[in-house]
Amino acid sequence: MKKVIALVAHDDQKVNMAEWANKYREHLSKHNLVGTGGTCEAVENITGLRVQALGHGPDGGDIVIANEVLNGNIDILIFMIDVRTPHGHEHDIQTLIRICVLKDVPIALNKKSADLMFSFEIMK
Repeated sequence: MKKVIALVAHDDQKVNMAEWANKYREHLSKHNLVGTGGTCEAVENITGLRVQALGHGPDGGDIVIANEVLNGNIDILIFMIDVRTPHGHEHDIQTLIRICVLKDVPIALNKKSADLMFSFEIMK
């Protein structure tokens, strides 16, 4: 079943996200991909996958994605976070994570959890 997968990565994690997406490129190509602007660009440049940008994270992109989750338009969130760097939009990030929890949307916050999520039959 085709899903909508949101891809978000902090600046220091964009390469990790793009490498992870490249590993799962064939699988991801079967789904609709959305994300924040910089993450979309990084993933597209490395994988060739089309990822619809829903705004730049620090400029409200995380909130736009949270709104899509609230409206039932996102099935999975892969959010590679950088816990070592403070982010001026931390409240937006926490809102996105909280809304995913509230709406029972699966979240992966690093490469290993994303690998685990994609190893389950439900994702194939």
